[in-house]
Amino acid sequence: MYVQTIGVVGCGLMGSGIAEVAAKSGFDVIVGEMNDDLLHAGMERIEHSLGRAVIKGKLSQIDADTVLTNIDGTVDLADLAAADLIIEAVTEQIELKERVFSTLDAVVREDAILATNTSSISIAAIAAVTNRPDRVLGMHFFNPVPVMPLLELVRGILTSDETMSTAISVSDRMGKTTVVAKDSPGFIINRLLIPFIIDAIAVFDAGLASREDIDAGIKLGLAHPMGPLTLADFVGLDTTLAVADVLYNEYGDPRFKAPPLLRQMVIAGLLGRKSGRGFYDYSQ
Repeated sequence: MYVQTIGVVGCGLMGSGIAEVAAKSGFDVIVGEMNDDLLHAGMERIEHSLGRAVIKGKLSQIDADTVLTNIDGTVDLADLAAADLIIEAVTEQIELKERVFSTLDAVVREDAILATNTSSISIAAIAAVTNRPDRVLGMHFFNPVPVMPLLELVRGILTSDETMSTAISVSDRMGKTTVVAKDSPGFIINRLLIPFIIDAIAVFDAGLASREDIDAGIKLGLAHPMGPLTLADFVGLDTTLAVADVLYNEYGDPRFKAPPLLRQMVIAGLLGRKSGRGFYDYSQ
């Protein structure tokens, strides 16, 4: 299936990044949000990201302006009816995703593909609320989307070969490297990442080392670009907790059980970079 128009549901940190990358790749983009304030904030985020790319010499001002003209915003999901592929990028809550997919299924073309950016939730469960389970798959991007080269595609039990090949073609056009996972909670990346972050939080909470030494040890000893506590702040502690809970509820494996400290920090609103404070202070 040829894709030219991509819809993106949600213009937060992930959705705005997906919309930017799609528009940079020559796709026509329609991005939907719940209200005008959220849509305006998302579009400003895209403009700011493009401005940084211009300053760094990675993009000309003319090209940046062209990208913006390729993106239309809406607060009505019915406006995504023209899209060939719609990528949902809302909060990691299955009830919310199911509502979005049920609505999209009713308003978009019968042959349109519906993708979710979920990092842990079952594709089969999301596809079950639609009348097109063969055209539903996972397209898990990584933050920041304009920078990270990976796209994790997740095939549901009923996802068709045509849907997968179309998604791979879109990924290639976006310049992403594709890995394909079966529909199992956490897929490849988070199934490996979440226990790693959980162990780092447990080591810190036990007082075995400072946060700085834990992160420095992993960076310098294992050649990671950032330490696990810095990474948790970057991902968002609320997102980390949500994924951990999905994995623990599904597998019952204590490797995925969220430490009390992580849950306490989320309750206290210490969500990482997005809130200005997590394991580190970002207020300045």
